[in-house]
Amino acid sequence: MASTSDIRNGLCIKYNNDIYKIIEFLHVKPGKGPAFVRTKLKSLTTGKVLDNTFSAGHKIEDVRVETHKFQFLYPEGDQYHFMHAETYEQISLNKNILDAPDLLKEGENVMVIINTETDAPLSVDMPASVVLEITYAEPGVKGNTATNATKPATVETGAQVNVPLFINEGDKIKIDTSTYAYIERVKE
Repeated sequence: MASTSDIRNGLCIKYNNDIYKIIEFLHVKPGKGPAFVRTKLKSLTTGKVLDNTFSAGHKIEDVRVETHKFQFLYPEGDQYHFMHAETYEQISLNKNILDAPDLLKEGENVMVIINTETDAPLSVDMPASVVLEITYAEPGVKGNTATNATKPATVETGAQVNVPLFINEGDKIKIDTSTYAYIERVKE
């Protein structure tokens, strides 16, 4: 058993007969009244995100997990196939438990969280950023760079990302996997 002081991003807990991963939390100490922890929990079975508030000192049941390095192989409908980097064992996971499935490129290495009690894969931790090539972008209008203007662009995995006007088709860009935000253009 853990308490609210052990809450951190990525912690897996049992709550309401399901396993949830904490994706966001905030310790709040109001001027009046007891402290509490506001959290965002993502269900590892359905992918739904819910907001929950725990009072300070509340006991939570944590889940023992291990992380292993897996390589993304290919998508097939709603199933995404991965291969263990050391044992070459293959697993397939449902699309709804992945954080950013449309930013996954074949051959990308990710960390898979596995429940130690049942050996069932629970979740996939994406790298903080990925480098992808732009496959489609409208041409930028010359002289329209005074403001922080952006345009929609499609990357090689099919995801839509807003990029600055100077980005063209064929450019490689670094994308933040948690916010889908453009970080920088990557030179070869």
